[in-house]
Amino acid sequence: MRVNQPSNQIKLTNVSLVRLKKGKKRFEIACYKNKVLEYRSGIETDLDNVLQIEGIFLNVSKGQTAPTADLQKAFGAKESNKEIILEILQKGELQVGEKERAAQLERVHNEVVGMVASKLVDPKTKRVYTTGMIDKALEMLSSQGSQAQPDKNEKPVGEEGETKKKGHMWTGVVATKSAKSQALEAMKALIQHQPIPVMRARMRLRVTCSLAVLKQNAKVVQKECTEDDREKFKATVKDRILSYVEQIESQDTMGAEWEIIGFVEPGAFKGLGDFIGSETKGQGRVEVLDMAVTTSDE
Repeated sequence: MRVNQPSNQIKLTNVSLVRLKKGKKRFEIACYKNKVLEYRSGIETDLDNVLQIEGIFLNVSKGQTAPTADLQKAFGAKESNKEIILEILQKGELQVGEKERAAQLERVHNEVVGMVASKLVDPKTKRVYTTGMIDKALEMLSSQGSQAQPDKNEKPVGEEGETKKKGHMWTGVVATKSAKSQALEAMKALIQHQPIPVMRARMRLRVTCSLAVLKQNAKVVQKECTEDDREKFKATVKDRILSYVEQIESQDTMGAEWEIIGFVEPGAFKGLGDFIGSETKGQGRVEVLDMAVTTSDE
């Protein structure tokens, strides 16, 4: 006797599901593998190349389509099916197989390690570390972080309590966050805990400013400053600029303009740029000569 299979049954051999819970219902769409991430990153723009079936389901594997009433209740009566699909595609949770999940995690991990290795250097030699050394250092922090258990009876240390003691923790790479944000977290943890001697590679900048502005007293004062702190801000524009520069490579006066080339800690770059932008009124500028000054073994 012949057994007929349901015509709407979907074989999950080459499909990635994207699920979004809206209200009390969970909605699914069936997509091709690897195409969801390409669409989200802007590499793929044709929706037809992303969707296996242009439909919205309550359960893809059972072929259970979402009733119109449920869609209207969850997403609103004015939204079309295409608009709903786009929302699920952009905001939904991507369901992938174990192998795909492991491969994706490995890609993010390698990207994070590569970013960190390009931004950190040995404080003494200014040499970059290999990705292997950075990977081992992060592994050390990860094992320490996973073993650390909070003690409920332990009293806070200092004014900042537990926050001051624990600081930046690192427990490993996850696939749900961007590689860039995780690389920043990893660098903060490495710099604070120093499993190997590291520091952020300095930026090399050129700052130019009119001599007339340079000699003026700085007007920018933080509102939250105490009276003692306000005294520190009673300095010339030149003094304030120099306070951002850790090491001066050269400085010179050319006509009515002053120029300095030096090295700045990356975290201070925004403050320097904001200060020059607000204080010089177009008569000063900052130019990045090198985003990360490093020395290689080559």
